[in-house]
Amino acid sequence: MGERVCVGAIAGAFGVRGDVRLKSFCAEPDAIGDYSPLTTEDGSRSFDVTLDRPIKNGFAARISGVTSKEAAESLKGTRLYIPRDRLPAPDDDEYYHADLINLSVVDTGGTALGRVKAVLNHGASDLLEIALKGRSDTVLLPFTRQAVPTVDVTAGRIVADPPDGLFPDE
Repeated sequence: MGERVCVGAIAGAFGVRGDVRLKSFCAEPDAIGDYSPLTTEDGSRSFDVTLDRPIKNGFAARISGVTSKEAAESLKGTRLYIPRDRLPAPDDDEYYHADLINLSVVDTGGTALGRVKAVLNHGASDLLEIALKGRSDTVLLPFTRQAVPTVDVTAGRIVADPPDGLFPDE
């Protein structure tokens, strides 16, 4: 498990007074304001965040130390992090994406398939990007109870029952 978790990103300036467009990656989008202060990926900068109002694809927000449109725009693309221990414990059968990264993936017979490289969501549902064992390519596995019947974060593994033909050499 990582020490820090990405909870949002600055998408650019909003208005002319230094407000930013803030994308939230939290399950409850406005919870990002509760985690303030947020830091940059390298931890070199810290920002107090105040959400002003919801806007399309995020929030208009004020962040400490930013007072001009140019300063806000210069932060575009900055990902914002918090320490992992500030997040609430997930409920049963709920997982933080960060906790799934690098878990080994085995099929229902125990054969190693690969490791979780990323958790993706393109609008419909979550997909696990699996880096295949001994190969450079990846496979996208639907993160559903049917395709992924067991997730054991403590043991560091996922048991998958993928659809036929999804993994090579099946």
